[in-house]
Amino acid sequence: MKTFLTRSVLGIFFGSFLAVATILAVIYIDGKDMLDASILGKNLLGTVFCGWFFTVTPLLFENEKLTLPVQTTLHFLCVTMLYFIVAFIIGWIPFTVRGFIGMLGIFIVFYSIIWFSFYMYFRKQAAKLNEELREL
Repeated sequence: MKTFLTRSVLGIFFGSFLAVATILAVIYIDGKDMLDASILGKNLLGTVFCGWFFTVTPLLFENEKLTLPVQTTLHFLCVTMLYFIVAFIIGWIPFTVRGFIGMLGIFIVFYSIIWFSFYMYFRKQAAKLNEELREL
């Protein structure tokens, strides 16, 4: 429970940071003098929620009762469903078949790259630990 709460707080703060960075980029790059409060609020809440669930859902990988393919499948389904629900509600993705398929393709590519990177990192860490154990 402590891990869940810690990650929740970190995710909320990270989502808030991304929201503020995005808002500042819109203000300074687009030269906006005024922002619509309702649009700003929706995007802020969406970004905070995404930050939260992208930091909490990796807890699935810590469940040793599940195999890596099951953990990956559950994690992918959770983050995909949550992200697309938020993205459609807020309007980040057009609510069309083309918009969904296009974004799903992009999502799968990024998910695969990030998953593979973490896999290689932890595989290297495991090899390093095993080598240190052999030296004992």
